[in-house]
Amino acid sequence: MTLNLGFLCSHSGSNMEAIIKNVIENKLDANICVCISNNTDAFALTRAKQHNIPIYVINEKTYPNAVDNTIINTLKKHNANTIILAGYMKKLAKEVIDAFDCRVLNIHPALLPKYGGKGMYGMNIHKAVIDNGETITGATIHQVNNLYDDGRILAQKTIPILNNDTPQTIADKVLTIEHILYTETLIKIANNEIKFP
Repeated sequence: MTLNLGFLCSHSGSNMEAIIKNVIENKLDANICVCISNNTDAFALTRAKQHNIPIYVINEKTYPNAVDNTIINTLKKHNANTIILAGYMKKLAKEVIDAFDCRVLNIHPALLPKYGGKGMYGMNIHKAVIDNGETITGATIHQVNNLYDDGRILAQKTIPILNNDTPQTIADKVLTIEHILYTETLIKIANNEIKFP
């Protein structure tokens, strides 16, 4: 199956940008179909626009009581078959996940299952990792289900935690490996090394 990627972003969209770059450089065989954000001010929309990717803002203000159906219809209209959450800060409805045969992926800036769940996002994660005296951290790519950070783990990449690390330095280092890990995982999916039930 050719990967037709639909992106859901809330903020910067740097993971989306890294994937787009790898597609342009022929490191990843995929089509970039559409970028959806729930946030009008998301820089991800600007990034997508720069690459001539169709953009949409879909939230309760723009589509009252129709967010989930509008997300599904928009992704399908642009032939997306693999959905990439790249810093999307809203919980996806089960209907959206089911509409794409559970081919919905998220990247989490920590090693799951230990540092996942409600409240485990942004600097909260990196602070918890330091407070618990961990010596390694990293990033996890998982299938999305209807629980936070709970779906099948598809790939992980680790980095050491150094004595002088702060939540911010860890965040920066984890983001760097996220940019590598997402594309590596998508290549494995494209090559059928990672299979979906």
